[in-house]
Amino acid sequence: MRKISFIMVIVACIFLVSGCGSLYTNVKTPMPTLEMQVNADDQAKVGTASATAYLWVVVVGDCSVASAMKQGGITKIHHVDTDINTILGGLYGKFTTVVYGE
Repeated sequence: MRKISFIMVIVACIFLVSGCGSLYTNVKTPMPTLEMQVNADDQAKVGTASATAYLWVVVVGDCSVASAMKQGGITKIHHVDTDINTILGGLYGKFTTVVYGE
């Protein structure tokens, strides 16, 4: 009995340290697949689009680049960022795409 409890504690620690069981994450990253222009004056408009995930299964919303462009009235993209927030390893998650352009 004592050996099983010890093994369970070790497995739980590995799970939490590995990032699989993180309680909360908030990550903002650039989208490296889109070519970037250098002129910062061209990013006069900003558009966002979000999707929300519940219980690792149900996802509601549209976080596509096209949706963010439409929301911001953007026709020419300067660059794109993403914002990812999760709670309890993905029990709840919000994914946002932010498009900058003209």
